[in-house]
Amino acid sequence: MAVTVSNLVQGPATMYVGAFGAAEPAPSAVGTAPDSNTWTDVGATRGGVMLRFAPSFSEFEVDQLVDKAGARLVSREFTLVTELAEATLANLDIAFNDTVSASGSGYDSREPADPSAAVDPTYRAFIVDGWAPGAGKMRRIIVRRALQVAQFEAAYRRDDETVFPVELRAYYVSASIRPLEIIDQL
Repeated sequence: MAVTVSNLVQGPATMYVGAFGAAEPAPSAVGTAPDSNTWTDVGATRGGVMLRFAPSFSEFEVDQLVDKAGARLVSREFTLVTELAEATLANLDIAFNDTVSASGSGYDSREPADPSAAVDPTYRAFIVDGWAPGAGKMRRIIVRRALQVAQFEAAYRRDDETVFPVELRAYYVSASIRPLEIIDQL
């Protein structure tokens, strides 16, 4: 098997957050930052940004075969996993999904929202720009409708930095719009 060294990928990614339904950059714009009026850079991350895909299948089993006869996809989860290394209130908004903000002379604050179970949470969209196969090429991952679903902990320690761990799960958008898209620069 031949190895194509330029297909090996390593390096950091930049992550952006926008409102659910925000105008996405054109596919040809991979390699350039998205519109800063629509998309906000979340800042530094720690431990990289991982795209996790977890499919679940229902398998067919019949008496006449020792092997599984086949399977059907019954559910799937796409999740972006990272630690937001900049412990800002804007990143706390991402970690809590919904917050109530207040500001005044010399302060800015956030409180968890007090939603009813009948009210939709605030979905957000995310873009991850990282490296792609091919020398100097970029890859863009667009997650169109997501919520932070992980348990939140923010430790203040003498010997370690404070980070906000997040798992940003993608959700159904519509019959014609997929939950995510991955675009490589050519």
